[in-house]
Amino acid sequence: MNKRKILIIEDDIDLVEALRIVLEKEGYEVIDAQEGEKGYELVVKEKPDLVILDVMMGTQDEGFHVAYRIRQNREVGEVPIIMLTAIGQETGFKFDKEKDEDFLPVEEFVEKPVTPARLVDLVRKHLGS
Repeated sequence: MNKRKILIIEDDIDLVEALRIVLEKEGYEVIDAQEGEKGYELVVKEKPDLVILDVMMGTQDEGFHVAYRIRQNREVGEVPIIMLTAIGQETGFKFDKEKDEDFLPVEEFVEKPVTPARLVDLVRKHLGS
């Protein structure tokens, strides 16, 4: 059986490596991109099973734009997206899935830092494993 593939789109290399260690230990294949455009290209090319996406990269809202582009692409639009961000700490933004799903089409909106156990639980929940 092939490993489930997770794409991390995050500009903090140290965080990417920490997430990689946690996820690879659980048996997932991990690929990454440090900016939104490259991340979107990898979503289309690699068709990951799940995306972990930061918001604030090159711009304050780059991750939002990447999420919209993924959702608009018929080939990859159904891939689960976990938005992992510190935007709430930086701006006070709060995401409510029930009210904000049209505005921000992601499965989860998680504030950094996230514990390894919570990350694994979220990944399993959205991969159905």
